[in-house]
Amino acid sequence: MISWMQKHNKYLIVTIWVATIAFIGAGFVGWGSYQYGSKAGAIGKVGDIEITQEKFDMTYQNLYSRYNDMFKGQFDEAKAKEMGLAKQAFNSLASEAQLLNLAKSYGIVVSDEELRHYVTSIKGFQNEGKFNKTIYETYLKNRRLKAKTFEAILSDELIVQKLISLLERKAVPFETDVLASALSIADKIGYTVIRLADIKVALDDAALKSFWEQSKSDYMTPRTYKMEIVWTDSSGVEADEKALHEFYDKNSYNYVGADGKQFGFEQAKAIVTKDYKVKKAKKEALKTYIAYKKGELKATETKTFSENSPELSAVLWKEIAKAVEGDIIKPKVVGTKYATVKLLKIIAPKEKTFEQARVEVEKRLTAEKKNEVLEKRSKEVLENIDNETLKTTNWVTMSKFDNMTPLSQQETLQFLQKLFTSSAKKGMITVSDNVVVYKVLEQKMDKVDSNLSKVVEGNVNQIKKSVFESNLFKTLNKQYPAQKFVKGI
Repeated sequence: MISWMQKHNKYLIVTIWVATIAFIGAGFVGWGSYQYGSKAGAIGKVGDIEITQEKFDMTYQNLYSRYNDMFKGQFDEAKAKEMGLAKQAFNSLASEAQLLNLAKSYGIVVSDEELRHYVTSIKGFQNEGKFNKTIYETYLKNRRLKAKTFEAILSDELIVQKLISLLERKAVPFETDVLASALSIADKIGYTVIRLADIKVALDDAALKSFWEQSKSDYMTPRTYKMEIVWTDSSGVEADEKALHEFYDKNSYNYVGADGKQFGFEQAKAIVTKDYKVKKAKKEALKTYIAYKKGELKATETKTFSENSPELSAVLWKEIAKAVEGDIIKPKVVGTKYATVKLLKIIAPKEKTFEQARVEVEKRLTAEKKNEVLEKRSKEVLENIDNETLKTTNWVTMSKFDNMTPLSQQETLQFLQKLFTSSAKKGMITVSDNVVVYKVLEQKMDKVDSNLSKVVEGNVNQIKKSVFESNLFKTLNKQYPAQKFVKGI
C-alpha cells in the first residue's frame, strides 16, 4: 500500500484534502512537522497558483497522520524522511495546483453558499448531526489556522472535485457490451495437469559438485561483524501506576489491535510498562555509553554476528552498516535493553566450501532438473494431445466454472484468465508449479446476465478513469511545470 501511494500520489489529489476531515476526527492530534521558514511565504508555484507554507504544513501533517495509522502508531520523523514524505506532500499540492490552473482556465468557481454547505456537512464539526460553531472554532484554534485560510483550502478541494466531475466520462453501452460479450464466451475444455510435485529426480555427488564448480560465486558466507557490546537493562527501572497511566495517556495511539481499535490501559499495561521502562532507561544507557567511550567501563561481551542477525534490532543494524572498524555506536534499543556497540572487525563474505553449500546447491539443481523434466513432459503431451486421455470440463466462462481437478479454485481461475486471453485452440499454460496442457473442444456464446454487466461497467469506468488521469497529468506537467523555492522537497 505504501509503495503504491508513493508511486501514484499525484492521483490522490481529490482524496488528499478529504483526509483533512479524517484528520479532524482524529482528535486534533498534530503528528509530524516540517517547517521551511516563513509561515506566510510561498514554497513553490505552479502556473498562477502559489503553494503556501500553511497549505504544505497541513498536507504534510495529514499524510503523516495517515501513515502513522498504517504503521499502528510506529511512524516517526526518521521514517517520514526516509520515505520522502515532504516530497510526497509537495507533489500532491503541485498536482492539485495543476488542476486548479486548468479549472481557472475553464472559469470553474465555488460559491460562498456551496462552501458554507460543505463546511457545515463535515461530521467532525457536528454535534448530534448539526453543525457546531464552537467545535469548528476550537479546531481552528488548536490547528492555529485562520478560518479564511482553512476555508480557502476547502474551496480549492471543491473546485478540483467540480473539475473532475465535469471531465469524467463513464462507460457507454457499446463499451460495456463488447467487454461483457468477451467475458461471456464459454468453452468446453479437455485437459491434463502435469504437477511439478509429482516429478522426482536423483542427483549424485558428482552432479552436485560439477554444478557447484560452475557457480561457486553464488554461494557466499554472510558478512559478519565482530563487536563489543555494553548492555543496559531496563528491567530495574521502577514504574508506579501513576507514571504508567501518564505515559499511556501520551502514547495511547501506539496501542491498537489488529482490528484498529485502541487498547484500554489495563489491556495494554504489559506493553506500556515495557515501553515506559525502556524510555526511562535511555538516560542510564547514555551515561554507560560515555563511560565506555572514555575507557571507564568494560564491555559486557565480545561476539561475532552474521549481518542482520535477529539477535540485534533492525535500527541497530542500520547504524552498524554505516560504521567502520573502531566506531562506537550510541545506544540503540534491542528488546528491553540498550546496546552500546563498538565495531571491532568486519569480516567480508567468502565462497562457501562444497560441504557448506551442499544443501543450497542440491535445492537449486533439483529445482532446475525438475523444471526441465516438467517442460519436456508437457511438450510431449501437447504433441500427442489428440491421442491423450483428457479430463473434460463443463462449459466454463470467466465467471462460471468448476474447479479443474487437481487445481484449486484460485489456480483454476488463473488458468482461465490466461486461456481467455489466448487465441490458441490447444497449448500449455503454467499455473503455480503446474503445467496445464489443454485442448478447446467446443465454444459458444453465453447470455450476458445483469450482474456481469454491472461488474463490467465498473471495470470499464475504472479503466477509463485510470487512462484519463494518466494522460491528463502528462499534459498538465508540460503546461504547468512546478517551481520549487526551497530545497529538500
